Amino acid sequence: MRVLGVDPGLTRCGLGVVDGGAGRSVSCVAVQVLRTPPAAALGERLLALADVVEQWITIHRPDVVAVERVFSQHNVRTVMGTAQAGGVVALMAARAGLPVTFHTPSEVKAAVTGSGQAGKQQVTAMVTRLLALPDRPKPADAADALALAICHCWRAPMLARTAEARVRAAELARRHKARLAAAAAARAGVGGGR
Repeated sequence: MRVLGVDPGLTRCGLGVVDGGAGRSVSCVAVQVLRTPPAAALGERLLALADVVEQWITIHRPDVVAVERVFSQHNVRTVMGTAQAGGVVALMAARAGLPVTFHTPSEVKAAVTGSGQAGKQQVTAMVTRLLALPDRPKPADAADALALAICHCWRAPMLARTAEARVRAAELARRHKARLAAAAAARAGVGGGR
């Protein structure tokens, strides 16, 4: 499975492509941090991001795109920019017909380091080790993008099994309700014939 991990942001957006192999083996295909000038208009910055994501999808041909889920932060302006960038990434993936999965920062940290409370340096160190990189990816956005891709490689089988279980459970519930309705109708028909 090839995953494009994206740590969304307007000023810095991390992009990392990881191939997941048998078991938990992972390898780095590419990593980059896109920077857009804060003085540029919002539309220009989002368009630049869209163009780069489209190029990465075309060049690297991922099977899925994993994006960091935005959650409450103290700086509303930062949250808005991050959410806008994440939306553009999801849109470009959807245009390419790729599934998009969102992972929370704590899910990513837990998958990569074993602790949902790990710091950026610990995540970077583990990403470097897991991918056998010669140097630590810099800045942290690059390591975060690779961590997202690794997280998805490892969580995807569990997510798929969970989705299959939900579908089976829904089908069983539908059949059970139909049997209950049929039994109730049969009782009503027997009682009504007396």
